[in-house]
Amino acid sequence: MTRYVALLRGINVGTTRLAMADLRRIVTDLGHADVTTYLQSGNVAFGSSVRDAEKLAAGIARALTDELALTVPVLVRSGRELAAIAGGNPYADREDDPTRLLVAFLATAPSKSSMDALAVPGGENVSFTVSGREVFLHYVDGGYGRSKFTNAYLEKKLGVVATSRNWKSVRALAEMTAS
Repeated sequence: MTRYVALLRGINVGTTRLAMADLRRIVTDLGHADVTTYLQSGNVAFGSSVRDAEKLAAGIARALTDELALTVPVLVRSGRELAAIAGGNPYADREDDPTRLLVAFLATAPSKSSMDALAVPGGENVSFTVSGREVFLHYVDGGYGRSKFTNAYLEKKLGVVATSRNWKSVRALAEMTAS
């Protein structure tokens, strides 16, 4: 059985509300094991014998729509992928404030042309590194909340669905999915 985490975009930060008990029930009802949530923001770790992350994401998204009438993007990463992400942040040695380090998880790897064109909005001191289906972000002069270099900005510029988590959450999710 492989450990995974499903990352739901936009849960409990705006108008899309989802009780974590409902999320755990839905993922359990899909046949997954050892289901746990982290915080109230749409992070759910689970074990599954299914090896296809896209199939897992589609199943969770479909169940959320069918059972709760919620249409939200769902991205899935394996424990192995999360361990690599947690161990590979190029900014972790430069910053000890986890609110200034984030990872934007992308549904698919962006095209080379969109990656090459990605730039920080003028006047902002943000560093970023695109690595496969993740964008590592370092908000040098402040946090994510004051920046224009947001999830929505990344989605628009890269042309892919994204959901971001701060460094504390990334590390916790990696620990929850460690084998």
